[in-house]
Amino acid sequence: MKKVYVGMSADIVHTGHLNIIKEARKYGEVIVGVLTDKAIASYKRLPFLSLEERKTIIENIKGVSEVVLQETLDYVPNLKKIKPDYVVHGDDWRTGPQWETRERVLQALKEWGGELIEPGYTQGISSTMLNAQVREVGTTPGIRIRVLRRLLAAKGLIRIMEAHNGLTGLIVEKTQIKKNGGIKEFDGMWLSSLTDSVSKGKPDIGFVDLTSRMNTLNNILEVTTKPVIFDGDSGGLADHFKFMVRTLEREGISAVIIEDKVGAKRNSLFGTEVKQTQDTIENFCEKIRAGKDALVTDDFMIIARIESLILKAGMDDAIKRAEAYIKAGADAIMIHSKEKKADEIFEFCRRYKKIVNNVPLVVVPSTYSHITEEELEKEGVRIVIYANQLLRSSYPVMKKVAESILEHRRAWECDEMCISIKEILTLIPGSK
Repeated sequence: MKKVYVGMSADIVHTGHLNIIKEARKYGEVIVGVLTDKAIASYKRLPFLSLEERKTIIENIKGVSEVVLQETLDYVPNLKKIKPDYVVHGDDWRTGPQWETRERVLQALKEWGGELIEPGYTQGISSTMLNAQVREVGTTPGIRIRVLRRLLAAKGLIRIMEAHNGLTGLIVEKTQIKKNGGIKEFDGMWLSSLTDSVSKGKPDIGFVDLTSRMNTLNNILEVTTKPVIFDGDSGGLADHFKFMVRTLEREGISAVIIEDKVGAKRNSLFGTEVKQTQDTIENFCEKIRAGKDALVTDDFMIIARIESLILKAGMDDAIKRAEAYIKAGADAIMIHSKEKKADEIFEFCRRYKKIVNNVPLVVVPSTYSHITEEELEKEGVRIVIYANQLLRSSYPVMKKVAESILEHRRAWECDEMCISIKEILTLIPGSK
């Protein structure tokens, strides 16, 4: 029989997919290339289902003879291996971001006289629409907690944005732009002790306790589906940290970041201007081990935050701590700096590469914000956290609106600074 190739993500299989397979079966033996997580994540959000789950589903669909993995969005590598007589794809890719992919398929098929078959797109249904409906329903802790590790396996750089309430959580969840033929969006959320405290009108000194922060966290979890990284400050005593880990893991949080400091909480960006004490390597390693021992699953990540550069302890100390924390079981290392230039961060990155490990590196470019994601990824950074921008940007506008109303004794002048009531209601699910 002749060979027919069909490529698909197969995250949410609907009648459109079945129609394509049925059409392909008319021409010969159907080989389905299931896109890997990495291939999908290169142009849009990570699929709900794992690669193995998606592959198993397609293998059990009537008419499918073989399932192979498609490692890239580009069909050509698989086509050159298989040399199918036909490629079948819906006609929806003749325009839009997949147009270039289609052209490459046509060029490849010419090499051995293959043919592209394009049945009409099934009207009234789409994966995009179904994905949106599923996300409106929400997710479960068990599904959410695994996503960060899946992202690390699928993407070069993970982009995380802070959220400090349900509304900002929705902004991180839904904001996206179309660029270079793909969709750009944030991969997850950062629940910062700084923004959580300040949004409550409290100082960032550890006054807002875990119970209060869990209330904020639950407000975010109720309306979002993306993974969350939790700012655990120092984690407290090792015995206390165990309970924090268990609580966060049970809620479906993907990771906690703890900093290697002890004593009264002071924000790191004050540096040596205020008294801050770095924990000993031995004590902090014991805390990491205590957290790892408390875990129920392998999905939750403990990320060790190194304060050596902040506290002027030196680069050698930072590297020494990274090696020790990795040995103690840290799932990732965060290196922090309050310098406006990224020189010391890049130096750490280069020295970090020489440590024999596969442990991801995390940075928070608050002060060196001019550095691009491309530059950070080139230096080996895997996770970038935008730790406070939504809170910082909201304050100036709200203050201007308040001043305008006082000045003009009406709200008309500040209307241009506000979104419409209809728009804000549309953002919130269930408002209609």
